[in-house]
Amino acid sequence: MSTQLPPLSLYIHLPWCVRKCPYCDFNSHQADRFEANGNLPEDAYLAQLLADLDADLPYVAGRPIQTAFIGGGTPSLMSEDFYYRLMDALRGKLTWADNAEITMEANPGTFEQEKFRHFRQAGINRLSIGIQSFQPNLLKTLGRIHNREEAIHAVDKSRAAGFDNINLDLMHGLPDQSLEMALEDLSLAIELNPEHLSWYQLTIEPNTEFYRRPPKLPEDNTLWGIQDAGQELLNKHGYAQYEVSANSKEHHRAAHNLNYWRFGDYIGIGAGAHGKITLVNGQIFRTRKTRHPNHYLNNLPEALVIKEAIEQEDLPLEFMMNRLRLFETFDLKDYERFTYQNVPDALIKACEIAIKQGFLDTDEWKKQSIKTTEKGKLFLNELLELFLP
Repeated sequence: MSTQLPPLSLYIHLPWCVRKCPYCDFNSHQADRFEANGNLPEDAYLAQLLADLDADLPYVAGRPIQTAFIGGGTPSLMSEDFYYRLMDALRGKLTWADNAEITMEANPGTFEQEKFRHFRQAGINRLSIGIQSFQPNLLKTLGRIHNREEAIHAVDKSRAAGFDNINLDLMHGLPDQSLEMALEDLSLAIELNPEHLSWYQLTIEPNTEFYRRPPKLPEDNTLWGIQDAGQELLNKHGYAQYEVSANSKEHHRAAHNLNYWRFGDYIGIGAGAHGKITLVNGQIFRTRKTRHPNHYLNNLPEALVIKEAIEQEDLPLEFMMNRLRLFETFDLKDYERFTYQNVPDALIKACEIAIKQGFLDTDEWKKQSIKTTEKGKLFLNELLELFLP
């Protein structure tokens, strides 16, 4: 068994948006329903975030934070002052690794763009801009409130603000989207020269407007064509696919997301935030914070969290379900490093079956390493079923 706990990250959730998008199943709420005199309850939310963090700190006892991610919602709705105070408090309460990656999600709207310089000065060093599409009709269908020009200008503004590590979020498989439309979006995103591109297919999730009123999505043949042609275009321009929906230039993979998929630990604070923490006794548990902002704001920290232990028999599936999202070869010993447990016989037997079925690479297994074959990537759900307890 590994004697070193897995790397630790921090996730911070800001639950407010200008308007709820019809495809979004994240814990986000329309801001104007929570405002008083035109302002969000920033002071109260900041105080509760820090109390929430204090309640989790005993479980991680001085372990350094390798990465942080501020997500939402639309975090860039909050004021510059909010982030100066938040980052100062986090520096005082936490130990940070050298050159820790600190990401914020931002919308391309003009109002948010004016704050980019302050976000960078506060200590945020990576920006993830939610563009989704550059085409007016698709932006309208998706409920986005920015336009093509604002999306392009947002990248320019983020560079001028000092950001040299930028991700663009872009969707494909959108309602009535053709192959040509999808590649036009992707080509323009590539022209903007971000370090990272999150390029993912729209899925219809429960509890969304699209689920209640499903739009007409492209046929499966079109979706396959978009995926194949899009990845070819990304590879041609130096954006290597390293995860199911993520491509990056060399040395710019998202460190925070890598820690998720490698089964690292993370503290989750904020309304609806999730966390995963490993204790020195080998116990691993997940946390979920209460979702509704009003409930989050008006209760003591101990009333905010639900803790659920991950049972040992479930660990092989939990580990592989995350790890196999990544298209990297990994050492079997990584199981011990990231679960704090010995490699169980059940995982080894499942891998041996997966090799016989052509899902895992035989030569890598001989070196005690695991690599998904092209067939394994195509039939990932079937591969994961082999690790069910």
